[in-house]
Amino acid sequence: MSSATTGEDLAALFGEHGTVTSAKVITDRETGNSKCFGFVEMEDETEGMNAINALNETEFQGRKIVVKKARPREEGERSTHRSFQRGGGERRFNSNH
Repeated sequence: MSSATTGEDLAALFGEHGTVTSAKVITDRETGNSKCFGFVEMEDETEGMNAINALNETEFQGRKIVVKKARPREEGERSTHRSFQRGGGERRFNSNH
């Protein structure tokens, strides 16, 4: 996704497909610059899967985006953000590129 994309931009985009509970663009700890990917949590898994199907491989803010369900971090894998299922059916979806 574009380096100019904000969490609010992601929330608005995914909000067209359901209720967004959180949206965050991942930034470099040292520079504060976008790493050009983010995570979106949606309240309902069906809405989340519909968003994935509707948005994957589409253009957003001048860049083609890849949208997929986030996978849990593997043991020993470095990550700035951990993805997991929370109570209440919330799921995290990864929007990158």
